[in-house]
Amino acid sequence: MFTGFPEETLQFFLDLRFHNNAAWFRENRERYEQYVRAPFYDLIADLVPTMQAIDPLIEIRPHKVLSRINRDTRFSKDKSPYRDHLWLWFKRGGEERWMSLGYWFEYGAEYLSWGLGSWGENRPLMDRFRRELAANPRRYGGIIHSCGLPERHLMLDGDRFRRLEIPPGLPERLVPWYTLRSFAVMQTQPDPALVGSRALLGQLIADFRAMGPILQMFRGMQDALEQEEARRETETASADEKAPPAEERSKPRRTQDEW
Repeated sequence: MFTGFPEETLQFFLDLRFHNNAAWFRENRERYEQYVRAPFYDLIADLVPTMQAIDPLIEIRPHKVLSRINRDTRFSKDKSPYRDHLWLWFKRGGEERWMSLGYWFEYGAEYLSWGLGSWGENRPLMDRFRRELAANPRRYGGIIHSCGLPERHLMLDGDRFRRLEIPPGLPERLVPWYTLRSFAVMQTQPDPALVGSRALLGQLIADFRAMGPILQMFRGMQDALEQEEARRETETASADEKAPPAEERSKPRRTQDEW
């Protein structure tokens, strides 16, 4: 059961920042497992019922939800082998991370944030969202409004197009949504005092539930895109099966005189 992150969690991250090498980490692995990984795993376990209620297909295995503490330094100038923070990423199982939708919670040295968003720029999804929003602003504006984001200090963020023609008649409050390249809805007033207690779990559950309709809105559009792609692939495969072999198509046709 999650009871909060002990003080030793943050202290480990701070120590790691100043001793970021494999030898130090090997000597302090037990600290990592007890004070970092264990409470993160407890938090994941206690969030599972909420996540499954929002989306039954969401990934819930702790080792898949929790980020690795080892950094991928292959393409980075910073060759520090370990992170001084970790995060949870609840997405659908098997979904490519770079195109995924999900909930996150991040904690570590100078890190405390949580919210809902897309991992990267999912251009097909956001293009579809713009079409749907322009065609039915009342419906999708109603979904967004029903979440009560301002009341919960949840704010829309994400990369945006700087020059994009706005459809005439689109309500002003929906323009920030329409111009998104990627999106995140995040808690703007995370309270550090919650980190050491079970109250943090309650705050996360309440915020994640409030954002649930937004996830389901985008999830429905993503599912529709995937179904359309699967249908196109099936139709293409069926057409290929019906087509004559390439060698037959390449044979010159005989004229009536040749027969």
